[in-house]
Amino acid sequence: MGTVRTDEFRKDAVRIALTSGLTRRQVADDLGVGLSTLNKWVTAHRDTDVVSPEDRELARENERLRRENRILKEERDILKKATQFFASQKP
Repeated sequence: MGTVRTDEFRKDAVRIALTSGLTRRQVADDLGVGLSTLNKWVTAHRDTDVVSPEDRELARENERLRRENRILKEERDILKKATQFFASQKP
C-alpha cells in the first residue's frame, strides 16, 4: 500500500518546489515522490498562500540571478578558450 501524504507535506513540497531554486525533478527525488505527482500538487496549490508574495518574488530574483550567472560563466569559458587559442598561434 502506498504512503499517504498529508496536506501539510504537500504544501511543504510545493513551497520547496517554488522557492528552493532546485529543479522539480530534484525536489521530487529528494522528497521521494513522483515528478508528475509533485507537478499536480504545484498546480493545485500555486495560487494559494502556500508561498508568500515576498518568497515568490525572492525566488524569481534568485532564478534571474542564476540565469545571469550561468551566462556569465559560459562567456568566461569562451573567452578562456579564445585566449588559449590565440596564445598558441604565435608565429
